Amino acid sequence: MRATMRKAGRATVHLLVAAAMVFGMYLFITVLLITAVGTLAVVGCWLLPETVILLRRIAGAKRRLTAAWTGREIPEAYRTIDGPLTERLRTAVRDPGTLTDLRWMLAYYVYGALVLLALPLWPVGLVVDGVGCGLLRRRAVVLPWIVRLADLEARWSTALLRPSPQALLAARVERLTATRADAIAAHGAELRRIERDLHDGAQARLVSLSLRIGLAKRAYDRDPDAARKLLDDAQEQAEEALAELRDVVRGIHPPILTDRGLTGAVRALAAGSGLLVSVDVDGLEDDGPRAPAAVEAAGYFVVAEALTNAAKHSGSPTAAVRLVRTRRGLRVAVADEGRGGVDESGGSGLLGVRRRVAALDGTVRVSSPVGGPTVIEVELPCVW
Repeated sequence: MRATMRKAGRATVHLLVAAAMVFGMYLFITVLLITAVGTLAVVGCWLLPETVILLRRIAGAKRRLTAAWTGREIPEAYRTIDGPLTERLRTAVRDPGTLTDLRWMLAYYVYGALVLLALPLWPVGLVVDGVGCGLLRRRAVVLPWIVRLADLEARWSTALLRPSPQALLAARVERLTATRADAIAAHGAELRRIERDLHDGAQARLVSLSLRIGLAKRAYDRDPDAARKLLDDAQEQAEEALAELRDVVRGIHPPILTDRGLTGAVRALAAGSGLLVSVDVDGLEDDGPRAPAAVEAAGYFVVAEALTNAAKHSGSPTAAVRLVRTRRGLRVAVADEGRGGVDESGGSGLLGVRRRVAALDGTVRVSSPVGGPTVIEVELPCVW
């Protein structure tokens, strides 16, 4: 009986919040009327996009409320309303999500007050179920109906607020457009970095090497000792140039990934990070199938960036890396027990990680409360 009352209480709270939202929606009718009159009069057409944005926020609040009850998130799929007024008006009117929200709003005026059916069940349920459960040891009959009403309200909300296939497709196209722009920007930044490294590093050393060899050739006949010293210096310059060229190549695609795969490359990276790093691998056997090269490279750079940040900023002597092969791709997680409080806008390198992962249609989740721990988890879709 006690557990039944707790469930019925939670269901009643859910229905009361839903009823409060219905009351707010009735007040929202005034905003809709003002927007309609202003749009018809043309002078107030700027109100239409703002009203649609406000409706999106109300629908978003209802999605979160429903997800809190059901435990399943309801996705959102809206086109971004920005740009000049004509573009904002066009997007607000043509976005399939606007029609979805309006349809839900009209239906919500009717079914949102289910709490009016739930409240009378409490006195009846306390008497009937109190006698049935307390004296007759039977199952509750009346109070579970309050939970069923809350479930019914959540099912209707889920069905009405779920984006249409057209809205999901439009959101998908918009997201791909944004990720493509980020990928192009990241590619351009990477090319500039490679050019800078080659120009300032290897190229300068090769020029110096050529000059020293030329001086050695001139001094060879009249001063062999000086020529020998110049050749020694030239050899050192050549070795340094080779080392810098290896660094540039490693920045493009680490050769160790090709030789040892992601698991071996990450273990080598962990061994040279300066931290005590544990590497846990699940489903990535050395002789098993490998992820595509682009996915392995993205996973490698995620681990490299996360371990670099941990060594520089976290203050933690240890870190943990986990690589998991999932049914739909690769999961990479890096955690440390440092001070936390990661600021993604402070040059932590996470923006580059997000761009690299987004280019592969992956997702990045960062959890870093002040005081730690910091956990960076990346999902990279691929076919094994």
